[in-house]
Amino acid sequence: MKQLSDKKVAIVITHGFEESEFNEPLKALQQAGAQVDVISIEKGKIKSWADKNWGEEYEATKSIDEVDSKEYDALVLPGGVMNPDQLRINEEVVGFVAGFFDDAKPIAAICHGLWTLIETGELKGRTVTSYPSLKTDLMNAGANWVDQEVVVDNGLVTSRNPNDLPAFCKKMLEEIAEGVHQL
Repeated sequence: MKQLSDKKVAIVITHGFEESEFNEPLKALQQAGAQVDVISIEKGKIKSWADKNWGEEYEATKSIDEVDSKEYDALVLPGGVMNPDQLRINEEVVGFVAGFFDDAKPIAAICHGLWTLIETGELKGRTVTSYPSLKTDLMNAGANWVDQEVVVDNGLVTSRNPNDLPAFCKKMLEEIAEGVHQL
């Protein structure tokens, strides 16, 4: 496994994030030695979604108004339907996410997490995958959508659903270890 002890990673969530799509990447990042900040619209307890019902609560240690993308080496966006639906309408969140594209830093998004990426306007010409219901939204944003377990496009790692988490986490760690990806 790649050592990421010199990397600082942001995971952005809000209520209704898919629990496994948060926990598995977080565990992989921590095992690789990365420093991880859990960021939300507000600090405090954030409720997950798991197995078609509410899951556990997790602590957001930073609020979006306290952070700057320049402070981080990479970004992770878990899915869940409610989570990105709220994040993508928050201008501070969209601006924070866009900063990772501006600086060509690795971004890993799974399932519905790509909804927030659409709002940045940065997906034109990029090859991605996602939960199938986002296919039309992503294509309308100019992305090339494919149905694959994991897709990597210049530091942008995307996957479809929790079943893809092993491949997603592996590629996420590789891309974060590689660092900045110039287009």
